[in-house]
Amino acid sequence: MPLPKLDNPAGDFWGGLAAMLVALPSAVAFGVTIYTPLGASHAAQGALGGILGVMALGLVAPALGGTNRLISAPCAPAAAVLSAFILEFLNGGGGLEPALLLLSMLGLLAGLLQIAFGLVRLGRLIEYMPYPVVSGYLSGVGLYIIGGQVPKFLGVPKDMHFWQALATPAAWQWQGMAVGAATIVVMLGAPRLTKRVPAAILGLLAGVITYFGLAQADPALLSLAGNALVVGPLSGGSGGGFTEAIAGRWQAMGGLGLEPLKQIAVPALTLAVLLSIDTLKTCVVLDALTRSRHNSNRELIGQGLGNIASALIGGIPGSGTMGATLVNISSGAASRLSGVVEGVLALLAFLALGSLIAWVPVAALAAILMVIGVRMIDKHSFHFLKQRSTVLDFAVIAAVVGTALTVSLIAASGVGIVLAVLLFIREQIGGAVVRRKTFGHQMFSKRVRTQEEMQILTERGDQAAILELQGSLFFGTANQLYVALEPELKSRAYVILDMRRVQTVDVTAAHMLEQVEDMLAERGGYLIFSQIPSHLPSGKDIQQYFDQVGLVRPESSVRVFGELDEALEWVEDRIIAEAALNLSEETPLSLRDIELFQGRKEETLADLERCMAQRSYKAGERVFARGDAGDEIYLIRRGAVRILLPIDDKQSHHLGTFGRGAFFGEMAFLDGDPRSADAVAFSDVECYVLSRQTFDAFADGHKRAALALMEGLASVLSSRLRYTNAELRVLES
Repeated sequence: MPLPKLDNPAGDFWGGLAAMLVALPSAVAFGVTIYTPLGASHAAQGALGGILGVMALGLVAPALGGTNRLISAPCAPAAAVLSAFILEFLNGGGGLEPALLLLSMLGLLAGLLQIAFGLVRLGRLIEYMPYPVVSGYLSGVGLYIIGGQVPKFLGVPKDMHFWQALATPAAWQWQGMAVGAATIVVMLGAPRLTKRVPAAILGLLAGVITYFGLAQADPALLSLAGNALVVGPLSGGSGGGFTEAIAGRWQAMGGLGLEPLKQIAVPALTLAVLLSIDTLKTCVVLDALTRSRHNSNRELIGQGLGNIASALIGGIPGSGTMGATLVNISSGAASRLSGVVEGVLALLAFLALGSLIAWVPVAALAAILMVIGVRMIDKHSFHFLKQRSTVLDFAVIAAVVGTALTVSLIAASGVGIVLAVLLFIREQIGGAVVRRKTFGHQMFSKRVRTQEEMQILTERGDQAAILELQGSLFFGTANQLYVALEPELKSRAYVILDMRRVQTVDVTAAHMLEQVEDMLAERGGYLIFSQIPSHLPSGKDIQQYFDQVGLVRPESSVRVFGELDEALEWVEDRIIAEAALNLSEETPLSLRDIELFQGRKEETLADLERCMAQRSYKAGERVFARGDAGDEIYLIRRGAVRILLPIDDKQSHHLGTFGRGAFFGEMAFLDGDPRSADAVAFSDVECYVLSRQTFDAFADGHKRAALALMEGLASVLSSRLRYTNAELRVLES
């Protein structure tokens, strides 16, 4: 593992120091919360466990995780899960020593699961936890923490729970409440006076000072024996010191059977998921603040190893924490060294302050956690109640919070994810799957048609319906799409589905489209797909998928085109052919058969034809290129020519297709400027070619014919523009 790059060692030191001062009081409070249900004699052991957790996570996670400036320490989700597990285990008749052993095993297993998450690359997946779920579980953890600390704040006996403590004012101890109130007031007010010293440190100092101030009037408070208002002396629970207790705990591991491991499996998975989410959420914020990018999977492995190290020495598990990380950044930290400094300073604090932990007031620690709990509640979520569109999102948050408080955090996460999925499906169903519907007499291909052909398409083009689809075609929107198609199945011969905006297709939607194809085939109609995405965001190839489910078969009436314009052109050709218009491409048109010259005298046409050149081009041959000089107009006798606008060396934009009887090149013929696009023979082409110079010479002897030709050009160009304008109006509507 490479060592951190030391760009600013002084900043890393001060950042690590500030982060340790922020993390330590909270970690001590978390430890006391977890261990207090085991008995008053274990509160100090929990406080030391919090310090050891800061030390182990600080030394291991930054070195192996690799996210610069991230600070790892015991956190609220760990306190919530572990304290809930201890209470449930003890209420179920479990013993003290097994509870301590399972507590360590739970942290160890959670660390192993985090390593597994990283190895199988679940890091990115955990980041995508829906916001209502994350908001709900954080708010649930905050309320759970508050509920667990209120009895300690009031100083009631440890066997009293939240509602019982509130309902028994006679059991309240005013000294503890005074200490807690002083802690809260200073912790909330300190940031207004100074931000150099963390508010939690100042709040804890205020609580300690208040406690010893009260002790001046009540000397009994200066005794540790039987004093429920302070953490109390360190004890392993059955005699001996902390080190002996940890050693004995791990020696007892050899006697564990399979049943205890089953007991911690679900809580360990809960803890691993919540710690991972907490860490990666902090990493995402860190990336945004520092314009960096973390490695989610590597960070999970580093966090897992840190939690394993913490469990091995009796520490509290934790995660990357937001508050300490932000303080670390603002203090000048630049690398992972700041996290290591935090761990080293936590170790020094353990060695220097271990004997003083006994005098830390329980109410002061409870007050710190109550403030943290209140800050964890997502108060912004109440804004979701102001809009009808977000009320259901608030309902997801409320459901997660309710499940967290009444069942468990892992159940809350599961409930939240299920509800978020249902909301997503509802959103997909609510959105319109048909973006636009037009018909063949409103929208035309780029194939340039004669006036007679356009008249046919205007009159009969409504045989074709064009539907531009969007979003997801799945079981939730299949019926909506069928309802949109149903009217067209009874009256249209051609249904074109433009698929370019489709995000996904499932087997239900494919089956529905197969039914649509059968209904059209019974009437001799066609289901036509255009611009099917080759690769969806999911990686699925829709056309291949349609082949696999049997929608596209050689004998079916389904047609697939790469572009919508190709589909429109195919349909238009069939509509025109069905109108019995002679479109034979075998016989080249004579000059008199071209629409532009119909009604002219034979002698005039004969003179004009003698002025024209006749040229042939093979399919794929370039007629002219963009930028070429030329003043000729081309009149197509047979075949088709495509006009393409080059975009780069490999791509061109299709502007239009000109068929038999049409003309192209008129812009250079009229203004004499270089060609503005490429002209390429789409099939074998024969055409008349008339240059402007030759036409001017012809016009000297045939003024009326020349004027009629120019009027004809203007009329055709005007007609093309009118059809284009009509199509644009349809597309804009």
